[in-house]
Amino acid sequence: MVLAATLGRAAAPLVIEDWAQHSPGAKGIPAGWTRYETPGGRPAYDFTVVEDAGRRALLLRSHDEHSTIAKEIRVDLHATPVLEWNWKIVALPSGADIRHKATSDLTAHVFVIWPRFPAMLRSRLIGYVWEESLPVGTVVTSRKTGAVRFLVVRSGTRELSQWLTDRRNVLEDYRRIFGEEPEDPRAIGLSIDTNDTHSGAETLFGRIGFLPAATGAARR
Repeated sequence: MVLAATLGRAAAPLVIEDWAQHSPGAKGIPAGWTRYETPGGRPAYDFTVVEDAGRRALLLRSHDEHSTIAKEIRVDLHATPVLEWNWKIVALPSGADIRHKATSDLTAHVFVIWPRFPAMLRSRLIGYVWEESLPVGTVVTSRKTGAVRFLVVRSGTRELSQWLTDRRNVLEDYRRIFGEEPEDPRAIGLSIDTNDTHSGAETLFGRIGFLPAATGAARR
């Protein structure tokens, strides 16, 4: 009976980051995160831990540069396949369009990372992004590295400057995008990119975590 109860118990949510251990006003790369190099990015890491609308968050700003950070994770993707994150997009880079290399910029977005060697050729990254003009659900291969696929989860400008929650079933997305069964991801990344359009962007990220599949998808 004990075994049956254990087998029937749902997997517990996994919190990756909620910024609770970071002091408001802290700047640069947050503790527990590392720089994630992107060729030609000229990263500035203009990041600040803030309080916004009653929640702790990381504010990411960018102007004519590309900054990416990553955090190692341990997640059982079959038990907790749903990535959930809270974000507030304040500004999108002007003239950005990820379908073209010359304008391939994005306001801050979240990556799920499967590192492999050599990284630029064999790693797998899914970037969940807010793109101004492309329809939700669009998948675009990065024009700079074939290791990255961008999946548009929000589009347009109507919901700017609002705290929103999104969820994606990463296990299902990986199978559909790469056509293979995934291993467990090894890292989460946050990135903001304005070095092609030479413009600016601004985003806040709140809580980031993984949930059981029964949680489903959210848009609010």
